[in-house]
Amino acid sequence: MFNMGLLKQESFICLDLETTGLDPQSDRIIEAAAAKFSLEEIFDAFESLIDPLCPIPKESIDIHHITEEMVRGKPKIEEILPQLISFIGNDVIVGHGIPFDVAFLIAACKQHGIPHHLNKNLQIDTLRLARLYGGSPTNSLEMLRTHFNIKPEGAHRAMSDVMITIEVFKQLSKPFKTAKEILDRLKKPILLKKMPLGKHKGRLFSEIPLEYLKWASHQDFDQDLMYSLKTELSKRKKGDRFQQAASPFSSL
Repeated sequence: MFNMGLLKQESFICLDLETTGLDPQSDRIIEAAAAKFSLEEIFDAFESLIDPLCPIPKESIDIHHITEEMVRGKPKIEEILPQLISFIGNDVIVGHGIPFDVAFLIAACKQHGIPHHLNKNLQIDTLRLARLYGGSPTNSLEMLRTHFNIKPEGAHRAMSDVMITIEVFKQLSKPFKTAKEILDRLKKPILLKKMPLGKHKGRLFSEIPLEYLKWASHQDFDQDLMYSLKTELSKRKKGDRFQQAASPFSSL
């Protein structure tokens, strides 16, 4: 329960889902894992494969290696959701790209008429904390695991990702004394150093062509990327003004 005390005194829920795809409205959850933890220990865990009652695309299987044979006959999502929602309780939910997982749970609860309070749970996204940290070559969970010399947990499955995320969170939370400090900082956008996606992935924002920056700034990206794009555009606009003011020929 979030009690506004020191970070080491708080308990959290780390959550990870594996799904048939990326759309919470049309895709389905096929595995759920969660662990109640503090910086000192793991108190309890929840884990279940789920029969989505639909085919699992090959591109999804290639990522999580969960086949249709593995989930056939497992509990349906409506059978495990009440237990999972109860397990999460009122704790702060931690996860890598956690809005994705919570959106899937909310969509599933809505689809099956299961009451929940997930839109009231506070969230800490370790992906955004990694952006703030800025010391890893990329911010994927696997790269962060390698960067912090965290022991691998085996296959890319929900519970193994939960355990790695907890260890990553321990590292990324070191600059903060309280959970409130983390939550307050994550309310503000984070300035990215490099483009995280698209054809200019990995390039410094200062190296990206102006027309692409303008196009990207009108897309539906997350708050950190939008902030970074608009900051770079603002810098260039100011730079053009400076050059015009400094040049005696600018009005010719």
